[in-house]
Parts: sequence; C-alpha cells; structure tokens
Amino acid sequence: MRAQFLIPAAVILAGAVLSSIYIVDEREKALVLQFGEVKQVRTEPGIGFKLPLVQTVVKYDDRILSLTTQPLEVTPLDDRRLVVDAFARWRITDTVRFREAVGAGGETFAKSRLDGILNNAIREVMGSVPSTAVLSDDRTAMMNQIRDLAKREAASLGVDVIDVRLTRTDLPEQNLAATYARMRAEREREAADERARGGEAAQRVRAAADRTVVELTSAARKQAEIIRGEADAERNRIYAEAYDKDASFFAFTRALQFYAESLKPGTTSLVVQPDSVYFDYDRFLQSLGQAGAAQ
Repeated sequence: MRAQFLIPAAVILAGAVLSSIYIVDEREKALVLQFGEVKQVRTEPGIGFKLPLVQTVVKYDDRILSLTTQPLEVTPLDDRRLVVDAFARWRITDTVRFREAVGAGGETFAKSRLDGILNNAIREVMGSVPSTAVLSDDRTAMMNQIRDLAKREAASLGVDVIDVRLTRTDLPEQNLAATYARMRAEREREAADERARGGEAAQRVRAAADRTVVELTSAARKQAEIIRGEADAERNRIYAEAYDKDASFFAFTRALQFYAESLKPGTTSLVVQPDSVYFDYDRFLQSLGQAGAAQ
C-alpha cells in the first residue's frame, strides 16, 4: 500500500522539480515573474530555478533585431512630397523596462511602437530639409539625426536603436507622370537648342561655302576674260601680219571663210538683189580687201 503512494508522490515531486528548472540560451534574456511582478532578471546563459506554479519565465531575444517601416509620405521643406521607406536595427537593453512598456505584447508590440517612433523621427528630420537633400547620394548626416531622435524616444521602451537607413525615397505615384513630363519637356527643349545651334553652324558653313564659290567663279571668269582678250589680240595680230604679207590671199581666205559660214546647208536663207556684190566674186574680194585695210 505504501508503495502505491510512493510512486505517484515521486512522479509529482519529479514534475515539480522539472517545472522549477528553466534554461536561458546565450541568445536570450529572461525575466522570472510572480503574479506579473518581476522577481529575477537573467542576462547570462545557463540553468535557473523558479517556484513551480507560482512563478513564470518570460524570454526575450538578446540579438540585434531588424525593423522595416511601411512606406511613409513626407513633405520636405520645399513642399515637394516624397515616399520614404526606412530600415532600422534595434536591441533590447533593459528587459525590466521593456516588460513594463510592452507588457505581454512582447517584441511584436515593441515593433509597432518603434514603427511609430521612427515615422515621427523621419517626418521631423525630413520636414526641416529640402527635397534635394533627401534625394542626394550623401544622406548619412540626415540618417544619423533620425537615429538619434528615435534612440531618445525608444529609451523609454528599454530599447536601443542602433542604426537607421533610408532604403527608398521616391515621388508619389500621382506626381511621377508630371515629373516625367517636365523632364521630357526639358530634354526636348535641350534637343531643340542643340538642333538650332547645329542649324546655325550649318548655315554659317553653307554661307562661307557659297561665298567661296562666288569668289572662285569670279576669279575664274576674270582669268577667262583676260585669256580670251589676249587670244583675240593674238588673233588680230596674226590677221594683220597675214594681210601685210599678201593682201589678196588674205581677202581670198576671208571670202572662202565667209561663204562657208553663210552657206551652211539648212541654216541660211539669203534675200539679196541679183546684182549684189555677194554674187560678184571680184567685187566681193575687193570689198573684203577694203574692209581688211580699214581694220
């Protein structure tokens, strides 16, 4: 009979002993609570003991945690609205204060509180600078300022905000079309200016080429007239020498040349009197001789 009672008692005792033991991982911090009141804080890993049924153990992550905020619309100093995403690194530093601030909500509730703190810090900092500073490549000072504001606010939660980074800064969707249209208009204006400058340069080149053509043509015509005048003078000199050597032969060749030119087939029509000098070869030669002498 006694053995029948000993076995259940041993089982109950073993269960009580096991329920009084808890283990804290090296990645965790623990609080021992008694009716909601903190009785013990465990920050070192290892085995701990608590009162069974009376005390409970709550564990929190001791590692660096991350938080990504929801897209937030902010208005910088120049009233140009922007959509911002942020990424934060944080850690639980005071487990007692953390428990008092978030209660049974734990890390999930803490993230919700931190999200609001980060949003307020982002709005405050970005509202004091122009949009060009937000959209620039160097935003380290601004992100550090947001981190410091969030750190001060998060201290009441027993949390340390280690770092804050802006992951995206864009224009709202309703402003993108207008922005793209303005950028397109600016590029088209620049292209039109370039085309106008190119047309002006082409016109200058074309005008210079036309002027060069006129100058070269005028010079060539002048040279041609000079050459033609010299050739005519040389011709007249040869004619004069030929006439001086044999006036009758010169008149004869001139008559043949005249007849050849005036009597081309199909190109000449003559209306003269029958007794015209044209049909009297001797008189015709005599007239040519007189004309040559006059020259």
